[in-house]
Parts: sequence; C-alpha cells; structure tokens
Amino acid sequence: MRLHRLELLRFRNISRLELALEAPRLLVIGANGEGKSNLLEAVELLGCLRSHRTGSDRDLIQHGESSSQVRAATGNGDLLQLHLRRSGGRTAQRNGKVLERQLDLLGSLRCVGFSALDLELVRGEPAGRRQWLDRVVLQLEPVYGDLLSRYGRLLRQRSQLLRRSLGGGTLQALLDTFDLQMAVIGTRLHRRRFRAIQRLEPLAAAWQQRLSGGREQLQLHYQSGTALSGEDAEEPWRQALLEQLQQQRSEELRLGQCTVGPHRDELGLSLADQPARRYGSAGQQRTLVLALKLAELELVGTVLGEPPLLLLDDVLAELDPVRQQLLLEAVGEGHQCLVSATHLGAFSGGWQAQSQVVQMRAGLLEGGGEIAAEP
Repeated sequence: MRLHRLELLRFRNISRLELALEAPRLLVIGANGEGKSNLLEAVELLGCLRSHRTGSDRDLIQHGESSSQVRAATGNGDLLQLHLRRSGGRTAQRNGKVLERQLDLLGSLRCVGFSALDLELVRGEPAGRRQWLDRVVLQLEPVYGDLLSRYGRLLRQRSQLLRRSLGGGTLQALLDTFDLQMAVIGTRLHRRRFRAIQRLEPLAAAWQQRLSGGREQLQLHYQSGTALSGEDAEEPWRQALLEQLQQQRSEELRLGQCTVGPHRDELGLSLADQPARRYGSAGQQRTLVLALKLAELELVGTVLGEPPLLLLDDVLAELDPVRQQLLLEAVGEGHQCLVSATHLGAFSGGWQAQSQVVQMRAGLLEGGGEIAAEP
C-alpha cells in the first residue's frame, strides 16, 4: 500500500475527515453529491498537484472558508501536506518541512486517475487530450511540471506582447528574446510528449485488442503544433520551432496570439486508420479510453518499478457490465485502488471481501473511516 492515511480539512464539502486505509482496496460508496469524488480528488491533488475537475484552488476550499488542507501518510514513511489559500497561493510540506517549490512534492505519491470525465477524451477538445498526456509525462518525469509552468508563463507574456502597441524596433527585439526561450522550452515539451506517445501506443493497442476481443486496432498519432521532421534530436526540433515562430510573426501580430508551439499539439486517436472521434461508436470510444488509461497505468508502473496508486472515480457506472468486469480484472491485485461508486452491485463478492468499504454522506464517512470533531 502506498497510501496509509488521509486527512482533509475544509476541502470542498468535507469539513474534517481522517481515514486510515486498512486494505489495498478502498470502496467509497455514496449517492451523487455526497463527497466521494472529493475524497479521491484530494488524493489526486497530492499526487499530481492538479485536479482533473478544476484549475482553480478556490473551488477546492470549502465555501465560506479561507483555506484548506490535505495531508497524507505514505508507505515509505513520508508525511505530505498541501495548504491551499483563497489568497496567497499554496504551501507544500514533506515531513513537516516547507518546500521551496510545490513541484518538489511530485514523485512522493504517484497515482493514476480514471473518472467519468475521462470518457470525453475521444470526443472532447484537443486541450483535454494534451492535459491527459501531460499528466502521464509528469508521472514519469516530475521535472516536466517545471517545463510546463515555464512555457505557460512565456506563452502568456508573449501573447500579451503581441497585443501591445509598441514601437516596431522595440517590439521586434522583445519578440526575438521570447522566441529564443520558447524554442528551447517548447522543444523539450514536444520531445517528451512524442516519446511518451511512442511508449504508450503499443500498450494501448494491446489493451484495445484485449478489450475488444481482438476486433479493433488502435493507433496513436502525435500531431505536433510545430512542423517537425520527425527526428528525435533536440537541436533540429528547436531550430524548426524558432524558424516557425519567426515566420509566423506578422500573422501572430495581426491575430494577437501565438499560433505555433506545444500549446497547439494534438493527440490523434484512430481505429483501423479511421478517426475514432468521428467514426467510432460510443462503445468503441469508451473501450478506447479504457485502453488509454490501462496503458498509462502499465507504463507508469513499468518505468517506476512499482505500481502507482489507482483512483477510479465513479467510472464503473459509465461502463457496461462486460467492460466493468474487464477493468476490475485488469486492475487485479497488484495495485492499491481507491474506487468511488453509488452502490456495491458492480463488485463481485471477492472484490468486496478484499476491500475496505466506507459510506459517504454529506462529506462524512461511515464505516471504516474515523471522523474527528471540528476543533
């Protein structure tokens, strides 16, 4: 078990919660809106420093409160903590020591999450697929979080510059400086995404074959926001991105936005060489997303040498009984799992017998969870 204890304070609808995990599988049962997804979201936040449900910490803090805390004790003896504030940002701690950067918390509790929202990966916008791919790379290389943060700042600043009315010479000189930095950071993002897709594709294709009974062939395609030659060497990619930033400058000045770079990347998903977004049935699309998530789980476990924590947030309700069973069988006994569901009916007697089961109502746990009174 990688997660031994979880403590939440003023997190969404949860005023205060303390939970000791007593089995490798935790089943959190409750009706919609009771807070079971919030519990899993808090674990994801500690593991990835991000929530798949919101990009704002304000949404994570209980209504009417100024701050929130998430704490966890891990299997390797670490005590992790995130302190969220409505104003003033976050503070991250490990074993009571305040970290200079919250990014330094990455790698302490690796987890892979799968929620009903992930079922939009195929049908949704490219940004959703980029975010999923970024989460995969972040699990493999925590330094990737710093690259994403730096590129995001550069992109915002450069876009603001494109919309400002400055003298021609001054503006061009400033853009030259930004272009050099964006070419370096952007190339590092491009290459890591490209390599991740190369490693994910055979795993995802194998899972698609297994889940479809051998009937479906899945292909992943990295569609770069920069026209690249396909070489994996850094210098050709950096030079290509720099040249395209310079070539597109007049058009970007007219539009007031940056039109090339990793923020324009797309992950192409095809079944039998046909775009899954347009031609895949609802069942095929759900199988595809399941294959992607299982490939992510397998890749992270293989690279790190130990299985990550698995979070299944209300996803079984979105799958038919056959896919439910395939997912539960695929998870097997090798992963610590936190699973939220509205009822126990989807879980076999064996699964339930090997699980710690708790009920959640109005942000409180009943059965298997320790509830502490508000101080």
